[in-house]
Amino acid sequence: MNPKLDITIKSIVRTAINHERKVILQPLIDFIQLKVNQGADVNLNFICTHNSRRSHLCQIWSQLAALYYQIPKTYCYSGGTEATALFPKVVEILKEEGMQIDMIADTANPIYAIKFDQNAAPLIGFSKQYDNNFNPQSHFAAIMTCSQADQGCPYIPAAEKRISVTFKDPKIADGTEQQEEVYRARSLEIASQMFYVCSQIKK
Repeated sequence: MNPKLDITIKSIVRTAINHERKVILQPLIDFIQLKVNQGADVNLNFICTHNSRRSHLCQIWSQLAALYYQIPKTYCYSGGTEATALFPKVVEILKEEGMQIDMIADTANPIYAIKFDQNAAPLIGFSKQYDNNFNPQSHFAAIMTCSQADQGCPYIPAAEKRISVTFKDPKIADGTEQQEEVYRARSLEIASQMFYVCSQIKK
């Protein structure tokens, strides 16, 4: 693993999660544990409105957390109620935290290869609707990461379970002097909670 990412992870796993948040995260823990107990694939589709910030951060950090805690057959995805583009500041922050990210298609909706280690298979990151063919079409949990998507998508037809784990939108800091600080804080907040979730799984 990239030494810089290793340092980031050591900080993440020391982050305390308060009781109120643990209660919110418990249904996600329960879903993953059930699948692990069954020996089944753990398919997690993180959903927000534009699939540009929070849903990608949840997807990427949860996939890394599953690898870190060696949770078998865990596959993390993301989508939106509409497709836009992965916001560049998210890419920048994740690079600073130690991930290797390369743009493999420079279009209006860029496609990125995201790696945790030089020899690891990459995650493919780009903005898409939650039901895009790139994502699982059945046997998955739909995890709503923003209140707009949570309210706008009260029912995800193909989802086995729908779970609400919302985070504040870092977009509120766009164009301000606080942008860097807010995006970094949100990334680490999401990371610490996804690592907490995976740390609770008994194999």
